[in-house]
Amino acid sequence: MGDDMQRGGPKRERYGYVICLVIFLGYVLVFFHRLCPAVIALDMQEAFGASGTLLGLLGSAYFYPYAIMQLPTGVLADSWGPRKTVSAFFLLAALGSVLMGLAPTLGVAIVGRILVGVGVSTLFVCNFKLLAEWFSPRKFVVLGGIFMTMGGVGALSASAPLAWVSNVIGWRMTLVAVGLVTWIMAFFIYVVVRNRPADMALVSDGIAKPKNPGRKTSLSSGIKLVIRSGRFWPISIWVFFGTGIAFAHGGLWGGPYLMHVYGLGKSAAGRVLSMFAVALMVGSPFLSWIANRFGRKPVFVSCSLVLIAVCATFYLFTDRLPLPLLYGLFFCLSFAGAAVGPVTAAVAKELFPLSIAGTSVGIVNLFPFFGAALLQLFIGIILSRGGPAESGYSPAAYQNMFLVYLIGAVITLSAALLLTETLSKTERGPKR
Repeated sequence: MGDDMQRGGPKRERYGYVICLVIFLGYVLVFFHRLCPAVIALDMQEAFGASGTLLGLLGSAYFYPYAIMQLPTGVLADSWGPRKTVSAFFLLAALGSVLMGLAPTLGVAIVGRILVGVGVSTLFVCNFKLLAEWFSPRKFVVLGGIFMTMGGVGALSASAPLAWVSNVIGWRMTLVAVGLVTWIMAFFIYVVVRNRPADMALVSDGIAKPKNPGRKTSLSSGIKLVIRSGRFWPISIWVFFGTGIAFAHGGLWGGPYLMHVYGLGKSAAGRVLSMFAVALMVGSPFLSWIANRFGRKPVFVSCSLVLIAVCATFYLFTDRLPLPLLYGLFFCLSFAGAAVGPVTAAVAKELFPLSIAGTSVGIVNLFPFFGAALLQLFIGIILSRGGPAESGYSPAAYQNMFLVYLIGAVITLSAALLLTETLSKTERGPKR
């Protein structure tokens, strides 16, 4: 038996890394699909003759189904398994992307965008399910950080590289090509991924089981316990506005703002938008380290202060910002709003008993996507009232947009101050 474990352990770990490679590459596509409208928004608006309100509806059509799917994904991951869940839903995402590229009307494009949102919504939860099955807790944390960094790679590919490709082959063929790549990724996930080492008769050594898992709680009971708790709402309100602002700006309205107000071309705007990706790749591990050293609450308070400063700067100097400062502001907005994701998941898990940790994380994860969806649509309405899209929205219209961002940022500070600290003083500081 000991020899079997020695042989099984390394083999299990090696195959676990292969699974990580495939799933992590899939997460690149998830972020690409999420943020690509920011670069091609004006092309799509011109093609469909859409108002800002309708363009906002198109952009937000990704976030509603993505948010709604978070809880069902947990059930599917436990019953159907990550392998079938992710591969099947990626086929939907592939279909949606192709449908957007070939759409004759805006309505068809919105349907395609909804399919994309549903299709890519399962990978995040399923990834952490796989990491828990294949790796020890220490490697789970390390690989989880790498996974989040791959989201930054996807965000980066949806900025300047996407602008270049769409200039060469057009936005329609770009979306069709991305759909084909997503289909290929679905195939590889189904062929390569296995839900657990036991599916390959491999020993699952080194994976710690909770000593006190507690009694199992039904999904409905877990949801009631979470949403009825006063500790739940500050973190949920924070990500609704904080992360919602970052996604709304980096995923849609940041591109038109740069093109309309500063006259940047698609490629130049894409380079500024790439700061979203850089902030995610740099900020996720950094903020996680800060959260472990000083506590969770200081991270959210600090990020709120950064968001307020950035949004106030955008509001006061909407059309008078030098290009280098625009790079810095876009970086800081994404750093403070989006890179806090791993700390958000930690707080959501630590606020409640282990038996409902998955439920609490899933429910909290609804809020940033609902926030992004509603903000994208609301900003579209505001911009449409500020002037005709054909001539470009005015600086005054975008200034109103940043006023909404600023109000949201102030709300995040109030929520951060009410947040319950989940890391005890004895757990803080450098690891010994």
